[in-house]
Amino acid sequence: MRSPKFLAHLSIIVALAVLVAGCNSKATVEKPAATPVRVATATSGPAAPTIRTNGLLANKDEIRLAFKVGGVIRKLAVSEGERVHKGQRLAEIEQTEVNSQVEQAHQAQEKARRDAARGERLYEDKVISLEQLQDLRTQAAMAEETVNSAEFNRNYAAIVAPRDGTVLRRLAEERELVAAGAPVLVLGAQDKGFVVRTGLADREIMQVRLGDIAQMHFDALPGETLSGKVTEVASAADAASGMFRIEVTIDPTELPLKSGLVAKLTVVPASASAGSRVYVPIGAIVEGDGRTARLFVLDKDRARRRDVEVAFIEGESVAIASGVEAGEQVITDGAQYLEDGEQVAIAEPLADVRGSSHRGGLQ
Repeated sequence: MRSPKFLAHLSIIVALAVLVAGCNSKATVEKPAATPVRVATATSGPAAPTIRTNGLLANKDEIRLAFKVGGVIRKLAVSEGERVHKGQRLAEIEQTEVNSQVEQAHQAQEKARRDAARGERLYEDKVISLEQLQDLRTQAAMAEETVNSAEFNRNYAAIVAPRDGTVLRRLAEERELVAAGAPVLVLGAQDKGFVVRTGLADREIMQVRLGDIAQMHFDALPGETLSGKVTEVASAADAASGMFRIEVTIDPTELPLKSGLVAKLTVVPASASAGSRVYVPIGAIVEGDGRTARLFVLDKDRARRRDVEVAFIEGESVAIASGVEAGEQVITDGAQYLEDGEQVAIAEPLADVRGSSHRGGLQ
């Protein structure tokens, strides 16, 4: 039989063992787990932001066609949107009055010629003076020029396509009375291609130069990207809008472009290629104050808070002026819950986040 002293010692040993086991278990439970995060690599990009705006597509050359003489339109042979070829007859004016003017000019010319011939004979017979003969010669010359003018007007009593192109607008209809020189048709010339015209604010126009690269997207042509260059830059603002007009000429394409389509225009100014910036996803920024912002950089398995200077925001990315180098990994998802120096674990990337509306924490 065990002595009471032995039993007392045994009880103390058992109690200490239980206490130690309990402490070890508690320490294991309370050990913090690494916070799951996702990361992205900081990349290099243009030194200046791209300029994004909307513009209207138009033919480079839009020709307003009119009759040389006024009158009643006898025939309009084309409709809006119709493709036409150089030399094609597009419209005609009633010829009765024009033909009458030509005939009158011819008759006056014949009379002037007869008078001049008679004057030559009378001058040889000393019946009229040299001055009178010269007047008759002048009248004959003037009559000939009147014929030329009437013939010229008759040739322009019809509208003929000067180049291949598309009829953009019909400004009159058959049997309408039009004045001389009043536009009847607007033709978009095909050989000069298409341009996008838009207006820029004063801060933007100062960055744009001739030859700057541009890209265009059209809702009417989903999935298509067209390229071009800036070919015109206004030196004065429009008095009505206060905007500065630019024109971007589109590179040749086989796409079925139509004048009037709305283009989403992106211009890359020359200043953008003068240097480079570091770009990080906008989701990496956890807080900011003016140009100063904070983010977390991955340092092995630790999150290190870093103060950075923001240059500008470009879409879903932030251009950094200083504080982060290209190639460093910044924490995106989960960054808002971190502390400086906290242990982190990189979570598996999402299979497809394009259709997800969740942009905050991890799933």
